[in-house]
Amino acid sequence: MIPSTFTYEQPADVSTALEIMSRAAPDPQEADGAVTVLAGGQSLVPLLRFRLAAPDVVVDLGGCAELQGIRDMGDHLWIGAMTTHHDVIRDPLVAEHCGLLAQATRTVADPAVRHRGTIGGSLAHADPAGDLPAVALTLNAEMIIDGPDGQREVPAGEFFLDYLTSALEPDELLTGIRIPKWPGWTFHYEKFNRTAQAWALVGVAAAVQRVHGDLAEVRVGLTNMGATPVRARGVEQAARGIPAQRRAVTEASRQASSGTEPPSDTHAQSDYRRHLAQVLTGRAISRAAGL
Repeated sequence: MIPSTFTYEQPADVSTALEIMSRAAPDPQEADGAVTVLAGGQSLVPLLRFRLAAPDVVVDLGGCAELQGIRDMGDHLWIGAMTTHHDVIRDPLVAEHCGLLAQATRTVADPAVRHRGTIGGSLAHADPAGDLPAVALTLNAEMIIDGPDGQREVPAGEFFLDYLTSALEPDELLTGIRIPKWPGWTFHYEKFNRTAQAWALVGVAAAVQRVHGDLAEVRVGLTNMGATPVRARGVEQAARGIPAQRRAVTEASRQASSGTEPPSDTHAQSDYRRHLAQVLTGRAISRAAGL
């Protein structure tokens, strides 16, 4: 199909992009949908072609060099919103300080998508079936948002509001992601999908800290188990302090679906997703712990 008519803008910097967005949406409370940001386009372009999105203005951030790259900021990494998945995977800082992000990003779609898609585009799209929102939640990431009133920082736990809905206002941009370093932690991302390019039926992001043969702390984020990514709090509580043994991990992982509301759709029913969450959580924690 052919997209509806829109005005295409490609600003060279963030300030120009915000000016364009302000002109296109002078009243954010009334202009939702009038302006859309292109940040790689791997999710947006299909929506445009099927006319599920019909903006008046498309602002392409591909020319904003300031939004690309990864920097060591001491106790955390700064990742520009327009950094591609490919660059995240290959970056040595990410591998050293928050390997879970690199692991999960390797599972995103296929090489063509990973070379064009961006971390900021994926997070701003806020699809609960996407791999990176649950990872951001698990790693305590903070979203750096620029708008007409200045810059603000939003924790990942407050950024994802509903299905395809984030804390971004229509005249704001996600410009960067701040991710704490995780020394002494080990990670694993476990994902079940029907084909290599498909969205995850369920995904599990696990971070583990082992002390003297026990699991001192465990963090678990779930993909596609609700309208937003969710933390498996029941598992985290049940796994804290248990022996690093498969049987103990399996028992704690039975809490994985507690408090979740997984969807039923043409790919899987909700009860099957609950079962998958328990099985994949056990695998993710076990592999993160080196069991």
